[in-house]
Amino acid sequence: MMGEIRAFIAEGEKIVLKTNLILPATPEKAVTTHPGIVTAVGKMVNGFGASALVADSPGAGYKYNERMMKRIYRVCGLEGSCEPAGISLNFDTSAEPVSYPEGKLIKRFEVITPILDADGVINLCKLKTHLFMHMTGAVKNSFGVIPGLAKPGYHAKLNDTARFADMLLDLSAFVSPRVSVMDAVVGMEGEGPNNGDPRQIGLILASRNPLALDVVAGEIMGINPRKNPVLQAAAQRGLCPTRLEEVELIGVEKSELRIPDFKPPSTIYGKKGLGPLPWVQKLMTPLFKNGLTVKPRIDKEKCTACGTCHDSCPVGAITLYENAYAEINEDECIRCYCCHEMCQFEAVYLHKSLLYRILN
Repeated sequence: MMGEIRAFIAEGEKIVLKTNLILPATPEKAVTTHPGIVTAVGKMVNGFGASALVADSPGAGYKYNERMMKRIYRVCGLEGSCEPAGISLNFDTSAEPVSYPEGKLIKRFEVITPILDADGVINLCKLKTHLFMHMTGAVKNSFGVIPGLAKPGYHAKLNDTARFADMLLDLSAFVSPRVSVMDAVVGMEGEGPNNGDPRQIGLILASRNPLALDVVAGEIMGINPRKNPVLQAAAQRGLCPTRLEEVELIGVEKSELRIPDFKPPSTIYGKKGLGPLPWVQKLMTPLFKNGLTVKPRIDKEKCTACGTCHDSCPVGAITLYENAYAEINEDECIRCYCCHEMCQFEAVYLHKSLLYRILN
């Protein structure tokens, strides 16, 4: 119905299958993209004369290294399904900083190398609820291109849903998948994305536009678009679609989409953001903010106090002192790196803590 795989790839291309591999979980738990979906798409890619590579990085708290990826591929069923089918699994666990000046909030990301080396990306996401963002789908799946132990820094600095959604839209635009395919055969309801309950749905969704896929997935789950931070952020940017009426739907009637009694996450009617944190998390949040993020800092000897960094900072975290130099308030800084991107005098450098360098 979408022109087959030839509509999205060319012969000889390297295509990354960006799968949801948040943690080692067996397929029946509905935490990760089912290996049947990944293998089917991989066979199509290879059969057309391109080269398919499965790649992702695990969620926060999991090291992104070869040993962990071997475990994830094995437990998630990809080792047993992809390798016999001639579909490659990625073991290159390096990452590189990349500039994205088109980003509205974030203009610099650290991205896993296979994404940067690929000719194109096919987004293989999973329909699930999400305690923080209420649902995870095509746009949210792009977060996996950030290496595992760098993720907590994003959560710590962007700890309200609106800013996190803005970051996800920037990242999804950077990844720019050729097509997004959502595994909604068995989705997840309740307290997702890891600890919810599997829910039989029986659908596979696909779209060129990740937002369109998320609009339809949200309708299936019964999540009001006003409770979907990604769709709200997209609407504020003037992106389309953000409502079901704006989506051209093929293969099923719109009235047939919604699953009755689908359980949303318990946080959907709660506070906007992470809310009150247990004392352990409160203790760890400063560590995530300062120890697991790359921090922009000012080289006062090079700084001319031109004010470009001050004007480009989206949260007003930079102060100019007596027209002599700029200074960054690290507590307010959201690590968007606009200052680093915009400084023409190379006066903003990126500092990596000892903990960051050890863990990464």
